[in-house]
Amino acid sequence: MNSAPGPLLAGLTAQARSAAHARSPACPCGAATLADRPDGLVVRHADTVAKAHAPDTGPAELTRRLTLAAHHPDILLPPLASVPADLHGRLTTFWPYGTPVDPGDPDAAPWEAAATLLARLHRTPAPADLPFMRGPVKAAQAIGRLREACPHPAAAPVLRAWATLPPWARAEAPMPGTGTLCHGDLHLGQLVRHPAPDGPWLLIDVDDLGVGVPAWDLARPAAWYACGLLPPDEWTRFLTAYREAGGPAVPADGDPWPALDVPARALTAQTAARAVAKAVAAGRPLDEVEQSVVDACDRMATIPPQLTQDHAK
Repeated sequence: MNSAPGPLLAGLTAQARSAAHARSPACPCGAATLADRPDGLVVRHADTVAKAHAPDTGPAELTRRLTLAAHHPDILLPPLASVPADLHGRLTTFWPYGTPVDPGDPDAAPWEAAATLLARLHRTPAPADLPFMRGPVKAAQAIGRLREACPHPAAAPVLRAWATLPPWARAEAPMPGTGTLCHGDLHLGQLVRHPAPDGPWLLIDVDDLGVGVPAWDLARPAAWYACGLLPPDEWTRFLTAYREAGGPAVPADGDPWPALDVPARALTAQTAARAVAKAVAAGRPLDEVEQSVVDACDRMATIPPQLTQDHAK
């Protein structure tokens, strides 16, 4: 875990406590740090969560994303305020606490709920001033960190796989067909039940929300399935629920992979790049799961990606 600067952590903790007490004077005062990463510090005080966003977060874009979440509380967890605050030069936002997915109970993973929420998000009209979905940018950043961490034997297959992708998937050109509202970083950690603990599932984390290629939001589970990390029945549950909810990222029936192949390859390369960079930083070998993703990149580098007409740009 990356350690946030003391003043930032102390200030954010104090802000979370103040916001929680304003919401509930009889606050039980339970507190915890939920995440401590360079791209986000998240702390909880009772039923209130405060987040310090990445240093490069733009206030206008974040405000648009917060406003969108506030207007769609049946899909996205609504913020407690639609305007970010400032703390030690970092934008901060405040949220109600929701019960996350239990990582210790994979059989209870809400794949159908995730897919249905995605389909509803993708069918929601996007505001004209919404920024682009940041998925390709985050993948490119992961590749950049891998290059900085080199040398490592596993870096070469990851970079070869990355080089096979079209420019838009590497954040080197505009995304094709950018009229669809996308989450930008979908995984099961982005779902919570609200009101906690038994309310409906909602999507969280608006940092990468924007318009773009909706298949990107299906790409992480698709990549896990292709790498053998997600059982076929769970992938089928997810894909079937997305289609039944009218999701536009893939055809209603038939082969979904012409639409999913490029984003799934990009997410595989991103995942592998992060794994190798972390292993280098920790001075340790890759574990079995990390090696399997690198091996998938090695295979990808020898097989040209499937390109739909829309995604060939």
